[in-house]
Amino acid sequence: MWRGAAGRGSEMGDTRCTACDLIAGTRPVPGGIVWRGGGFALHALDGPSPLPGWLVLTAERHARALYDLDEASTAALGPLAQRVMTLQRRLLGAEHAYLFAIGDALHHAHFHLVPRYAATPDRLRGRGAFEARPEDARPAEELAGAARLVGEAMGG
Repeated sequence: MWRGAAGRGSEMGDTRCTACDLIAGTRPVPGGIVWRGGGFALHALDGPSPLPGWLVLTAERHARALYDLDEASTAALGPLAQRVMTLQRRLLGAEHAYLFAIGDALHHAHFHLVPRYAATPDRLRGRGAFEARPEDARPAEELAGAARLVGEAMGG
């Protein structure tokens, strides 16, 4: 899907929206899209991840950020995030889960749900998870398995 000047994509003109490609199934992520509902798709992080169970809720409709979501998606977001974060704790053994919405690199509404485990190094806790080194990356099969486990519990 090409997004551009019509206000559906990057403010910098015609660019390819990688999140739209992911939602359409043309951009693979570990485990694929494991659940859909409430205007969102749930999937593992698109790229190397230091934490199994790092999941992302991505808006199914192209929107720049939370402020561009429709009312139904906005209303669904909180309960969906709570449900996923509860499952990250219950099923994956996370001690805590963070929710991040940054949107500087990807101009498509998406919300990172990042688990923190007892063994998570201090440098990868909180915002530090985004500063992981290549050697911190977990195997794709492990990331896919964690994503699928949560997706199945969501009813996917």
